[in-house]
Amino acid sequence: MNSGGSSGRILIIEDDREIAGIVALNLKDAGLEATQIHDGNTGLEEVRAGGWDLVILDIMLPGLDGISVCRRIRETDAHTPIMMLTARAEEIDRVLGLELGADDYVTKPFSIPELTARVKALLRRVKRGGLSAEESVSAGSPGILKIGELEIDFVKRRCRMRQNPLELTVKEFELLSLFARNPGRAYSRTDLLNLVWEYNFEGYEHTVNTHINRLRNKIESDPSHPEYLLTVWGVGYRFAEASEVE
Repeated sequence: MNSGGSSGRILIIEDDREIAGIVALNLKDAGLEATQIHDGNTGLEEVRAGGWDLVILDIMLPGLDGISVCRRIRETDAHTPIMMLTARAEEIDRVLGLELGADDYVTKPFSIPELTARVKALLRRVKRGGLSAEESVSAGSPGILKIGELEIDFVKRRCRMRQNPLELTVKEFELLSLFARNPGRAYSRTDLLNLVWEYNFEGYEHTVNTHINRLRNKIESDPSHPEYLLTVWGVGYRFAEASEVE
């Protein structure tokens, strides 16, 4: 991950060369590096080669479609942020993309200033380890939380369970960070969408369920009987307090 300033290497996988060119030009004007790829197979190869700070991924691509590219990226890479470009008619694909591990989406036709702002905001959040600006300032140093056998390093954006590193996507880490910093507090699915995704994701509550299930599979000894990430019936979810964790 590029850690200097607001710079970053952005890979744009978009078959519409005009759209890709406009996005690349504006990202470069914003101080970011931007490379364009116009088909899914080549795009996936470039992502796997590594070195990218963020991937902008269109859903409709020749060769591998964007959903397949997203799925294959997340099979081996939990960290690189993915922003998907979708058309208004692709509601199901958009939801599926988020559930597969995409971190944000922009609907076509989109505003270039908005896209640029969201790219930079996502890069900043990744650099801060998934914390909001307020949390980042108040976290202090070294910013490590330990509860039971779970250890979260908010500064380095690393998690370990029983000393074993956990591979979390950006959104999984943001969810875990929010919960762990507020033990005992119950959050509804709508709360989590607003706080973690930060945009209007009304109607996407089942996406939260998917992320919760993935987190439980990674941090819980028995996901069907969670010890850390608990269900609050009729409300949503909460993180266990230290006294509840053996």
